[in-house]
Amino acid sequence: MLATDAIRQRILGALPGSEVEVRDTTGTGDHFEARVVSPTFAGKSMVEQHQMVYAPLQDWLKTGELHALALKTYSPEQWKKLGSR
Repeated sequence: MLATDAIRQRILGALPGSEVEVRDTTGTGDHFEARVVSPTFAGKSMVEQHQMVYAPLQDWLKTGELHALALKTYSPEQWKKLGSR
């Protein structure tokens, strides 16, 4: 069973300077949702952004320890345009 902070720390390790929020969606410790706002996403497609977030989590995804991770990714500019800051 994974903790939201463990996932958050892995993402931050790969994407320093990002704003990362992780939520357990089912309470079972294997289904999560993450919102990541990162300057490294500027100019990248959504697929590229998601690949960057999934990369440091591959071992957990392969073992099934992390079964599902829904992602919402934004560059700081995209996040600002949404008026969410």
